Amino acid sequence: MGQPNSVLILGGSGQAGAGAAAVLRRWHPELPLTIAGRDFGRAQRVADELGAATAATVDLRRGDLGLSTDGEYLAVVAALWDNRLQGLRYAQERGLPYLSISSGLVDIAPEIVASAQRPSGPPVLVASHFCAGIGVLATLYATREFERIDTIRIGAVLDELDAGGPAGLADLERWATATSAGLVRRDGVFTWVAEPDARTDVPSTDGILVPGQSIAILDVPSLALATGAPNVRFDFAVGESARRRRGGPASVEVRIDVEGTGPGGQPRSLHRYLVHPEGQRPLTALGIALGVERLLGLRGEAVPPGVHTPEALLDPSYAAERLAEIGAEFVDAPDDE
Repeated sequence: MGQPNSVLILGGSGQAGAGAAAVLRRWHPELPLTIAGRDFGRAQRVADELGAATAATVDLRRGDLGLSTDGEYLAVVAALWDNRLQGLRYAQERGLPYLSISSGLVDIAPEIVASAQRPSGPPVLVASHFCAGIGVLATLYATREFERIDTIRIGAVLDELDAGGPAGLADLERWATATSAGLVRRDGVFTWVAEPDARTDVPSTDGILVPGQSIAILDVPSLALATGAPNVRFDFAVGESARRRRGGPASVEVRIDVEGTGPGGQPRSLHRYLVHPEGQRPLTALGIALGVERLLGLRGEAVPPGVHTPEALLDPSYAAERLAEIGAEFVDAPDDE
């Protein structure tokens, strides 16, 4: 049974869900949480570690999610792939804010249609971006002093030992099956790029080039439309991270390259990394927690009905403060001027 007036986290015992729950617990010690998963034992262990949390068994094949009828919730978080959208429907029927992270650009159409059919319904936060929107927010923060942005190129290096748990790996496989093409914005036009144009090398913080490719990810339209940049590309590489090459644990590196103009119209460029020594999990957990905090009105104004993206709801400067708190850093690339 879920805890009354709690945040229902579907997949709450997985890496992303459990990490987000831990962040929310630090920020808001009194916020009730319900950790829902298929394995009740795992969910219970996560709930016990959190405190002020309960565990529940969830069945994503059922419209009621297999939950007790007397459960009341504040919001629904899908920290896993819900291929029947039962979590979204459950939230809509009860007037609850909803957040999802696993749909990806190639799978968001059903979520968008379901939300469009209920324009006055509860807010839906589509956060199927890299690290639940952290990449977008970090880029917007890094480019805050640009007057005009012409080109944005993001290059993310995910350590092969840090691809996430079973759910995260399944997401990567599903997205790769849906399309091997990347989505870019080129001269103002959103364009699909296939082999060999999609292939590229992503430079790591130590200068090593990691083979990667342009991918279809929501970060591209989010950054393009938020900044007006006519050229946007997101490259993704999986391999050995710089920190692991030095004998440490797996890290995550997000390279941000931007060209444009600064105050007064002077040419300006930026070459910077967002890095975290513990890999992608802390960043993804933070992205989810920021979204939940905003949807619940724990920070900022009430979120209106409709479909929202992270950059539409969250302040990049506030996200940067939270990033520093969890040990993430912005590091200038060697070729930064």
